[in-house]
Amino acid sequence: MLAPGVWVHLRTGLWILQNHSIPRTGLFSQYPNLPWTDSSWAFDLLLGVAYRVCGLRALPILLMLLKVALAVVTFLLARAGRANFWMAILLSALAQYLISGLQPMPSALSILFFAVELQLLICSRQSGAARELFWLPALFSLWANFDNEFVFGLLLLGLFLTALLIEHLLRTLGAASWISESIQPLDFRLVGVVAALSLVATFVNPYTFHPLAGAFQALYPHVGFEHFAEMKAMTFRRPQDFLLMLLVMISFLSFGKRRLLDLFGLLALLAGTLVAFRLQRDGWLAVLPAIAWISYGLFSKHEERETLACFVSRRECVLATTLTAVVAIIAAFFVPNSNALMDKVSQNFPVKACDSIRENHLSPPLYNAYTWGSFLTWYLPEYPVAIDSRVELYGEDLLTQYFDTAGGKGRLESDPTVAQAHTLLLEKQSAMAKALTTLPALSSRYRLVYTDDLASVFVPRAANQ
Repeated sequence: MLAPGVWVHLRTGLWILQNHSIPRTGLFSQYPNLPWTDSSWAFDLLLGVAYRVCGLRALPILLMLLKVALAVVTFLLARAGRANFWMAILLSALAQYLISGLQPMPSALSILFFAVELQLLICSRQSGAARELFWLPALFSLWANFDNEFVFGLLLLGLFLTALLIEHLLRTLGAASWISESIQPLDFRLVGVVAALSLVATFVNPYTFHPLAGAFQALYPHVGFEHFAEMKAMTFRRPQDFLLMLLVMISFLSFGKRRLLDLFGLLALLAGTLVAFRLQRDGWLAVLPAIAWISYGLFSKHEERETLACFVSRRECVLATTLTAVVAIIAAFFVPNSNALMDKVSQNFPVKACDSIRENHLSPPLYNAYTWGSFLTWYLPEYPVAIDSRVELYGEDLLTQYFDTAGGKGRLESDPTVAQAHTLLLEKQSAMAKALTTLPALSSRYRLVYTDDLASVFVPRAANQ
């Protein structure tokens, strides 16, 4: 099943193509005057172009390509940690299993960018040269236009600088023997300049510094911890949770096997683990460092002194190219056509209910279920939505009010979006839909005009008198 939020990215991308500009206000919503920073505008544009070319087939094709890219970057990350070819394949497969919820969303690109950054940082420490780091400003200038999770990359770079500073102090104090032999000293001032340029590079976007300023508010809204399952802590009811815990434990043990300090690896793994076990959504922040440093622990000190592979062999290049070509061929011949895909979409989203609303010319404004808001921006654009997945647009107050009303904590008439709505599109099994059907005080005010296995549509009775 596709993530509900993908649809608003698709609608935004089509709007950008049509209007040749970048959105700055609450398009497609009932709050068109609210300021909106679309930090993933480049992804939206890419998705819009793909849709123009391939129709709905663009979504599964993009997902397949993202999964191939994840396989490649995790393989290279394991190779950067000195794992041999087959061990790198195993670690890559393990990473793909743990990051199983990959979707054609901006966050998927953040995982790829983070893996690339991590590999560049590891390679620079192995070689003792800063040449790999000169790619970072370009990486961040790209990343900041695709997703606001580029802030994770900045935090990783901050950990890298912290580790370099402490290691410099240890060498100055004559304690260089504590530091792993595979770590070469880097010019701290030069790395600092690269870090500063990387920070400035994130301002190279249509919104300048605004994506950075609002990133953590959008990523970690207070209301999200209460209502979004992906922002809950790990429950250890899935095999992936136990496997991630085992992977992290083995990675920490690899540090003990080496018996020497690798401060950057330790900080990156520790920070990623703390976030991953607190938020299911961000489990990849522990997976990527873990597979890199597990591969370090598989080798002896003698092997650590030998030439290392931040180096990709010709065989590996051929393998990656072949894999990409195979995916492209499969996508071209075996991905269902748009009509078949639309049938699958209708199994999870209210396609038939939207068709009924459109055919019967039901009046806006619309009150809608949260999980369907993004889909409605794409499939029913003539009806601005009351809510969708753009947390950064609606803010804490509007979201809290919506969830309180939908959860039965507040009276319907106290919520302006309900009181003013002329059409209500609700999940059939939702508490609100059941209340509008069964409670006399509400059923006398609202009339059910459409229902199916997924959705129910209500209108105020006064609107039909």
